[in-house]
Amino acid sequence: MCDIGVSIICNVYNHEKYIKDALEGFVMQKTTFPIEVLVHDDASTDNTANIIREYEKKYPDIIKPIYQTENQYSKGNGAVGKIQFARAKGKYIAICEGDDYWTDPYKLQKQFDIMEQHPQYTMCAHAANVVEANTKKPIKTISPMIEDGILSIENVILQGGGYVATNSLFYRTGLNNSNMEFRKK
Repeated sequence: MCDIGVSIICNVYNHEKYIKDALEGFVMQKTTFPIEVLVHDDASTDNTANIIREYEKKYPDIIKPIYQTENQYSKGNGAVGKIQFARAKGKYIAICEGDDYWTDPYKLQKQFDIMEQHPQYTMCAHAANVVEANTKKPIKTISPMIEDGILSIENVILQGGGYVATNSLFYRTGLNNSNMEFRKK
């Protein structure tokens, strides 16, 4: 078996209305490398876990869920991140929460290729649309830049939250183990 190219981290809680879109966005990915989808259902009280089980059954080599019986996020100790990142076997990590989704079947391949071509980069991101939940009508676009380019750390920090869409993040797995001071804040 080949090494995992990308581990997709998908944290979920009561995302029954959205999780199918997220899972479909994962399984439609066309890549030259294996992927794994690390779904963490944090004790959802709706039908989310059953939907994940359907996909787990259909795609057992890709969908790797954990079903919590007690909500971990509410404990406030960072357990969800520790659990998820410890499971990641990929060279890279892509983030997509259960109420977000991807529309480009080549998203992971494009980001993988960028990172392979530029070993000095630690992370990449792309523009993303925010859509109305029921109609999927575009509300706004989150885009750190108008065209392709390099984002400085200073610019990312100064722009604050919402500057880069979470579901566009793609980075080297080792970044999770980093002791960079800003990751502690």
